[in-house]
Amino acid sequence: MRKKHIDMTGAPERRSNICEVRAEQDERGAIITGHPIVFNQETEIETWAGTIREVIDPEAIDSETDMRDVRFLVGHDTSRIPMARSRNNNENSTMKLTPDEIGLAMRANVDTENNGTARELYSAAGRGDISGMSFMFRVDKDSWDDLDTDRPLRHIRHISKIYEVSAVVFPAYEGTDLEAADESQRLESLVASLESAKKRQAEERAKTQNEERRQKALQTLRR
Repeated sequence: MRKKHIDMTGAPERRSNICEVRAEQDERGAIITGHPIVFNQETEIETWAGTIREVIDPEAIDSETDMRDVRFLVGHDTSRIPMARSRNNNENSTMKLTPDEIGLAMRANVDTENNGTARELYSAAGRGDISGMSFMFRVDKDSWDDLDTDRPLRHIRHISKIYEVSAVVFPAYEGTDLEAADESQRLESLVASLESAKKRQAEERAKTQNEERRQKALQTLRR
């Protein structure tokens, strides 16, 4: 099936995945590491339009991806003090984000001495009680396969911006009513992308069929 490439400027989206979150120590103190983004791993998203499969391509994060100011949160809770922060992703930041063969690797220096939540998170990561990570991002290019099935597949081709990464107890979205409303907006953007892809596919098929009819008509006239 031919792939349909679409430029998107939809709402920010959230995704979660199961990964190994570790607690370590180095010369800077308490360190938490993990992969908030994983490449080439298919996930399923349930929407009112049905099940959408999704995978993030390894090329989705590059030098054009905006990671100038990314916070490390717990459960996407923006009302709490960030555990760490990456400013321009430089060595002076308390968090470093680095694409590798797995996905986007995170290494965060957390203040377990003065931040009680950071202390709890560091303990939970060390005990293996934290089971996943999540991130908020914006997509500016994607494509779709299997549009004729009830489980279409979305390829995230490029991520234009990463807003925050979070440690989550369950690698799935849960939140308050306000957050749920935000999630509804994100799902609307995702479904809109799917409907746009289906429309483009229908238009291309109609164009191909019209051209085939025109060619047949020309052949008939030449006989």
